[in-house]
Amino acid sequence: MTKEPKDNLFVLVKSLSKSEKRQFKLYVGRLGVNDDSKFLLLFNAMDKMTEYNEQVILKKDIVKKQQLSNLKAHLYKQILISLRLNPLHQNIRVQIREQLDFATILYHKGLYKQSLKILDKAKNLAINYEEKIIAYEILELEKIIESQYITRSISNRADELTIQAKELNSQNILSSKLSNLSLQLYGLFLKTGYVKNDDEFLRVTKYFNHRLPKYDIKQLGFREKLWLYQSYLWYSFLIQDFLACYKYSRKWVDLFYANPDLMKLNPVFFLRGNQYLLEALFYIKHHGKFQQALLELETITKEAWFPKNDNVESLTFLYVYSNKFNLHFMEGTFREGLPLIDEVLAGIKLHKSRIDEHHVMVFYYKIASLYFGIGENKKCIEFVGKIISNKSLSMREDLLCFSRVLNLVAHYEAGLDYNLDILIKSTYKFLIRMEDLYEVQKEMIKFLRSLGEIYPNELRSEFVKLHNTLKIYEDHPYESRAFLYLDIISWLESKIENKSVDAIIRSKFQNKNLKN
Repeated sequence: MTKEPKDNLFVLVKSLSKSEKRQFKLYVGRLGVNDDSKFLLLFNAMDKMTEYNEQVILKKDIVKKQQLSNLKAHLYKQILISLRLNPLHQNIRVQIREQLDFATILYHKGLYKQSLKILDKAKNLAINYEEKIIAYEILELEKIIESQYITRSISNRADELTIQAKELNSQNILSSKLSNLSLQLYGLFLKTGYVKNDDEFLRVTKYFNHRLPKYDIKQLGFREKLWLYQSYLWYSFLIQDFLACYKYSRKWVDLFYANPDLMKLNPVFFLRGNQYLLEALFYIKHHGKFQQALLELETITKEAWFPKNDNVESLTFLYVYSNKFNLHFMEGTFREGLPLIDEVLAGIKLHKSRIDEHHVMVFYYKIASLYFGIGENKKCIEFVGKIISNKSLSMREDLLCFSRVLNLVAHYEAGLDYNLDILIKSTYKFLIRMEDLYEVQKEMIKFLRSLGEIYPNELRSEFVKLHNTLKIYEDHPYESRAFLYLDIISWLESKIENKSVDAIIRSKFQNKNLKN
């Protein structure tokens, strides 16, 4: 799979909705620009393209090659200005910055009292919406104006501004430390993955505790709490404490439910919090709460007041459908999940410019797993093959590993054994190159290597042996997560009991619910 060449301007033009394109042309008209303007001609040319081709543009004689870069930069800027004026993009944050700009202009014109009046309103609005960084910026401009003794303000004004500046600065420093910690932990997760032994657990715990700033939870505002919960969430994910993941993702989401205005202002953070909440519930296999959280997420994102833009709609699609798959995996209702496949493939096509390749491949893995669960192994091979053949993609190693293991097991199940030996060797070579394999993966490698030497009449006993070996790791604090990618235990049980994989998983789910 080759990557299409990306041009920032072209991507921006293709991301515009019909109403945004209409708004841009109205904006251009207000500028007094005629239809023959070069940047408008360039816009129309790009709008008609299905993929970016610089040679096509040059052949239209809109501009010479040496001037194309400058014209593209000018068009890019004009589109952004048009989008900024669009009511759809006029949120509180933009409005506060606009008021700050207005106040700055008035200040430079010498209209100090008018400037201070606007600044005071903008500052209060910023504080109410937890935009403390811009509130501090506004406060600094207030101090500049007041320090010139032109307004002859009340005598305690200097003390009032100084105290307010200290408070905001202190809150912003704490917020910065917590956001840095959250980002560092996320970077650590991308670099090292989940902890796999006690030594790694101690190292990550020391890393977290050393960087966690002192705080009083009662003194924290919305923004500081958000970064605090994110930090604890990433630490919990790293050490594979999924109950703690649930605890802090729940706090994260509830923080938004307690502040609905901030949900409107920060919909992406709200959606991400829900994704982590659902992921944690999937890991701890709490079906009831998972189902409820997924329903709440679907319901609230369909509300008329919930923000609607391209990014929000793409993330909503990604998180909702990813977890719809997970719900069927939990219940063992693989066949009932088949209608999701066409919906997801259509969604991937619709949102392709805003969903990265990694998440597309995750969808392919879930589709492959769905087909595997109902015994449609050739379909499973088709989708897992899309992942394996993608040489330009950087994915998490554990997902790449299980893609190959699933591919091998699906080939075995489909009876496609004419090149099984070659497939076993290539899978083995890939897995052995990986560092820090899980014990589950190591046991699978051993089994796969011996698969060609096992006689048909010995297969069942070998499946039983492997099942007994892997069963030990099912509740292991560092190993159990491996089974979430590929439920090897249920597959082995399906071979031993001569049942389908989905029947085994569904039976386990029903038995667990009866006990609960």
